[in-house]
Amino acid sequence: MPPVSESLPKAIATPERSLVQRMEALQRANDIRSRRAQLKRDLKAGRQAIHELLLAPPAYLETAKVFDLLLAVPKYGRVKANKILAHCKISPSKTVGGLSQRQRAELVALMRRR
Repeated sequence: MPPVSESLPKAIATPERSLVQRMEALQRANDIRSRRAQLKRDLKAGRQAIHELLLAPPAYLETAKVFDLLLAVPKYGRVKANKILAHCKISPSKTVGGLSQRQRAELVALMRRR
């Protein structure tokens, strides 16, 4: 019987990124971070409504955490944000793009009432 290590397939290494690819990825990441920072400032100032963002999130917001967006809303701190997420049965680590239709609808309805 051959040793276990011989019978397992060898892992395929991912190809290395070129310098140009790394710089493009870095530029995209920086662009997303700056757009999110501006969006959070707009939420804090009341220029943007959170329920609009949750219903139709822009592409750069798909990977943002719902908890972080709630924290940017005026009068919402960690305790209130956690209570809202728990009420809607949403994990604090859930991203905007990862919300189910039920979670999204329930969260928007709750945010509009407050």
